[in-house]
Amino acid sequence: MQLRTRGTRALLAGIALAAASALQAQSPALNPATMTRLGSVDERFASYNIEMVEVTGGRFWAPYKTASATPDQAASSVPVGMDPSLYRYRAPIDLSNPRLRKLAAALGPAYVRVSGTWANRTYFQDNDAPAMTTPPEGFGGVLTRAEWKGVVDFSKAVDARIVTSFAVSTGVRDANQVWTPVEAAKVLAYTHSIGGSIAAAEMFNEPTMATIGGAPKGYDGEAYGRDFKVFAAYMRKAAPGMTILGPGSVGEGGLVTSMKFIPSEDMLKASGPGVDAFSYHFYGGVSLRCRGGLKPEGALDASWLDRTVKEEAFYAALRDKFEPGKPMWLTETGEAACGGDPWASTFLDTFRYLNQLGVLARLNVQTVMHNTLAASDYGLIDQATLEPRPNYWATLLWRKLMGTTVLDAGTSNGGLRVYAQCLRGAPGGVAMLVLNTSTTDARTLQLPLASERYTLTAPELQSTHVLLNGHELTVGADNALPALPGLRTASGSVPFAPASITFLAVRGAHNSACQR
Repeated sequence: MQLRTRGTRALLAGIALAAASALQAQSPALNPATMTRLGSVDERFASYNIEMVEVTGGRFWAPYKTASATPDQAASSVPVGMDPSLYRYRAPIDLSNPRLRKLAAALGPAYVRVSGTWANRTYFQDNDAPAMTTPPEGFGGVLTRAEWKGVVDFSKAVDARIVTSFAVSTGVRDANQVWTPVEAAKVLAYTHSIGGSIAAAEMFNEPTMATIGGAPKGYDGEAYGRDFKVFAAYMRKAAPGMTILGPGSVGEGGLVTSMKFIPSEDMLKASGPGVDAFSYHFYGGVSLRCRGGLKPEGALDASWLDRTVKEEAFYAALRDKFEPGKPMWLTETGEAACGGDPWASTFLDTFRYLNQLGVLARLNVQTVMHNTLAASDYGLIDQATLEPRPNYWATLLWRKLMGTTVLDAGTSNGGLRVYAQCLRGAPGGVAMLVLNTSTTDARTLQLPLASERYTLTAPELQSTHVLLNGHELTVGADNALPALPGLRTASGSVPFAPASITFLAVRGAHNSACQR
């Protein structure tokens, strides 16, 4: 374990400022003991993605500090219609790396979704021969047995159940251009043969943007409905224990883009009912590398933080119309599409991420799969150094403290965003997440019970370093993770410094909704 004291004085000064502020304004009161139950979420609520192109190796989002593409790169396989200069080659991820496994296991239990745009055109080489240098006609990439076995072995080692999707390109279609399970059948059979399983799957990634994803030219809602009926019927027989997800749409509820979408309503009308859980994707915008207009100055604004609510409402309305009663899954999300903005890797984005977890749990979304575990700017872990980023430490604290029962902490508490769930592993206990998004004003809450405090701050908002109760969080020797100790906090006025994130563990709440 390694803890550094940098930032302790700043944290204490912020807490003192908050306490002084409490003398000038009345603090709202919350009683964890009487919070009522709103619902529950999957035990694998905070989950993550590993893109298929990470597994196979290929051209993923280019780092911001690289030159434009060479002619060779420009000629390589990239999503249809996209600028090749946006991408750079990356070697296959080493899912056997002990450090990566140690970091991922600490987030378990979780789901690991292996999908993404590249999966829509990936051919499964179902033999043990050397990897093909060129994919067969109708495909854009090749997944080998060894690479997929690496996914299965990783999932077992870190307690992450596999979620995926299948090829939808021209290589899997019959003479009438209808989807066939030729590739899906190979993946399912091989997974079973090595003792693995696929927990859930979407037919393919983001059908609202099907052409970019590799579907045949002219693909529309009717084509989706025809294909999905074949997909669902096949999966009911071939993988009866697998959760069928869909449609896995993106962008319709608020993502500003000039791209033309296939409306989810058209797809759902054509497909009819058939999913076990209603899945969707969400990005609040597109990143700088794709000429997006998001600015770090707006990262703490309510209008930005609440975009996830608007998107959920859009897709929940479609769920209620076409698949009433089915649970909602957010199977891909991150700071911004196209790999994230430069500040997606910093503490500034942790407010968006934890607010998203808190508010979607209140809305009964069952799982949130962050893109990605360790690739590009929005990854939880730096892909080059395997150093945890602030959002990783935030996920780790969520996993340590937040249980599956969601409680009502109210909608507004004196300028703070407050979320509550039963305390993990402590019957009757309550865990609270408190976000102070003001960069200038301290806030306080009145709590009648003592708690353990876990406050995250950073030297600067756009820092990749994060402090827990004033001590920098780092990975120690032999990849040892810190113990994440809390600070005993008395009942009464509890202060929250500007630009801080605090978890409170109230073990003595005796909340009746949390007794089990």
